[in-house]
Amino acid sequence: MIYKKDANFPYPVLTNTSNSYESGGFTLNVDLKENTDTYRFDIEYEVESAFLEQLLARKQAQLFLIIQSKDNKFFRLQPDERAIEIAKSRLSINTRTSIQMSIQATTDISFRDNEDINDFYREFKDDIIVPKHALLGFSNTVIFEGSSTKPFDLFERKIDATLKSDIKVELGSETIVIHYKNEDLQFAGMPMSGTLNNPYIYMGLQKALHRFATNPDYGDDGHVYLDDVELPTDQLDAKLYRLMKAKMVYELDVDSLDEVIYKISDRVIEKYATAVKGLEASGD
Repeated sequence: MIYKKDANFPYPVLTNTSNSYESGGFTLNVDLKENTDTYRFDIEYEVESAFLEQLLARKQAQLFLIIQSKDNKFFRLQPDERAIEIAKSRLSINTRTSIQMSIQATTDISFRDNEDINDFYREFKDDIIVPKHALLGFSNTVIFEGSSTKPFDLFERKIDATLKSDIKVELGSETIVIHYKNEDLQFAGMPMSGTLNNPYIYMGLQKALHRFATNPDYGDDGHVYLDDVELPTDQLDAKLYRLMKAKMVYELDVDSLDEVIYKISDRVIEKYATAVKGLEASGD
C-alpha cells in the first residue's frame, strides 16, 4: 500500500516526516518515459540511514517500488538498481498515479546496532526486534499529473488556395506544416477525421526524421546515436529529440525510419486528433 502520512508503529520507521530517526529521511524522485510497449521508470532515491543501508547490502532488507493506479503493484529493486521497465500490458498509468518506495525486512531484525534512531528509542533499542516482512521505511510519494501522456506540438495546419497540389508537407522553423488547398481536405466534421489525416502525419514525420538523421551535426552517414547528441538549437529538431528520448528511442537511421515513427507516432497522433476536434468545435 501507499503510505500518505505517518502511521503508528511500535518501532522506528524511516520517513521524511517522522522523528523516529535522529536525522535524515527517505527521498524519491522518478522520471517516467514510455514507448509503444513499455514504461520505463528512472529512479533516484536516497536512504539516509547507515543502519538500513547495511541491511539492504546484506540482503536483510528489500527495496520495493510501489505503483498505485487502479490497484497496487509491487516491484522488487536491487540496491544499485536505478531503472525499471514494465510492460504496458501489466500496468495502467493515469493522471493520479502514485509511486513510492519502501524497505521491508527479509528476516527478523534487531535494532541493537541501530545508531541512527532518536534518543527515545535508543534507551530500549536492545529490546526492539522487528519481524520478517515488517516495514522499515517508506519514501515520499511521487504523483504524476498527466505528464506521461501530454502530447507534443509538432504539427501545424494551414490553408493555401494557391497550392498546385491538394496537400503539401514542409518543415517549418518549429513545426511540421501541413498545407491544405481547401478546408474540405482536412476532413473536419467527419468521424474518422484524425485517421484520414494519418498519412500526412506519417509524411511529415518521415521528412523531419530524415533531415535529423542526415544532419552532420548529429551523426555520420545517416545514423545518429541519440545519447551522443546534445539538445539541438533548431526548435523542430529539439522537439523531435525530446520526443524520441521520451519514447526510449536510442538510435535513428535513415533505413529504419518507419520503426521510429511507429514508436513515437501515438503521442503525435493524439495531439493532432485533439487539434482536429478543436477545429471542428470552433467551426473554423
